[in-house]
Formats: sequence, C-alpha cells, structure tokens
Amino acid sequence: MDRGALGRAGEEAAARFLVRDGWTLLDRNARVRAGELDLVLERDGVLAFVEVKARRTHRAGSPAEAVDERRAGRVARAAAEYLARKGLPEAPRTFLVAAVEMDGEGRAVRVGILPMNG
Repeated sequence: MDRGALGRAGEEAAARFLVRDGWTLLDRNARVRAGELDLVLERDGVLAFVEVKARRTHRAGSPAEAVDERRAGRVARAAAEYLARKGLPEAPRTFLVAAVEMDGEGRAVRVGILPMNG
C-alpha cells in the first residue's frame, strides 16, 4: 500500500470513528489557498478541523507527533480561510489530531483523537 492509499484509509477510519462518536462529517480534503483540511466535522455547534496522521510503524514517531507547531499553524490558517469562505468567521471551533495506527495490510487497528497542540 502506497502512502496515498495509506492516508486515504486513515482518513476513512478517522471519519468513521468520529461519526460514531456523534460528529457530522461536513467536508473532507477541503482545499483553500492556505492548505488542505483533512476532515471538517460539526457537533453541538462546534466545528472540528481534524488533521489525520496514519502510520504502520512508529519508526518515524507516533502519528500524533507528526503534527508539529508549524503544521498546527497551517491547519489554523486553512480553517480561518475555510470559515471565511463559508461566511462563518466567528464559528466556535476546535482542532484535533486523529492518530490512526494501521496494520501491515492497511487496516486501521487503533484510532486516537487528541487535541492539536501548537
């Protein structure tokens, strides 16, 4: 499984997990000038911007460790642009990391949702 397929499988696993947790999926792979937003969801009037990181091994660190301050800043800028386009610049929001651990066959074995730092 190549990186692109691994990423898509991770995004699908994260979306399923979050929908089961009561979130409504609004958008996926939303592109704006500032970058791409993996998942955009809503629950109880709060929008969640989710950066998905899928890994088969921890050789390059855990999935959550892949979201550094620079990446978090990019997600925040992309979210602000996305909200402005939608006419919702003041909408309540949260930023999350979906850490998806995959097996050798590319199936999700664990999904963890963490607040995005940075």
